[in-house]
Amino acid sequence: MSRLAARFGAMPRLSSTARFRLIRAALYWFGLAPAAWTFFLGVTDQLGANPMRTLEQTLGLWALRFLIATLAITPLRNLAGISLLRYRRTLGLLTFYYALMHLATYLVLDQGLDLAAIVADIVKRPYITIGMLAFAVLLPLALTSNDMMVRRMGRAWSRLHRWVYLAAAAAAVHFMLVVKSWTMEPVVYFTIVALLLGYRLYRRFDRNRRRKPVPTL
Repeated sequence: MSRLAARFGAMPRLSSTARFRLIRAALYWFGLAPAAWTFFLGVTDQLGANPMRTLEQTLGLWALRFLIATLAITPLRNLAGISLLRYRRTLGLLTFYYALMHLATYLVLDQGLDLAAIVADIVKRPYITIGMLAFAVLLPLALTSNDMMVRRMGRAWSRLHRWVYLAAAAAAVHFMLVVKSWTMEPVVYFTIVALLLGYRLYRRFDRNRRRKPVPTL
């Protein structure tokens, strides 16, 4: 083994930037694979008796999964010492891409871009209203998820991206209402989102408590 190493030389080590870009590319490839597979099943008529509903729900569920993964980055760092902060933006963009595909499936394939029917659905069905709210929150977050906007917006960028917690709450409620039953799957996702939001509130309360000046006698 040492002879081979001496002959061919040591393998070049990747720089931290190159390693980050490689892992980020892998996240995108593996992250978008479920969408590609689901669309393939749809094209080949393998999505069951109600393919439109299956397609919509599968894309929406993956959006919720990636949203949960995005929110879990900070607790993982604080509680387990696992720092994945460099990949949070990638997970957030994957969340948006799946939410966009979920919405596009509903607007184009399900409703056929019938504006009157879409507006009626939004007004009549609470789960669609809440789903639209979640997407409306995610849209500006995705549009500002780049280094240029971080520099231009300054502190306002952080304040804007705190709205992700509202998007997560709306997405969890949306999923519960879509399923229309208290089965294990929606309850589990709702509970995970509630715990992540609860952790966020606890951290904020604890930070404010520590900043509060101690009264002197």
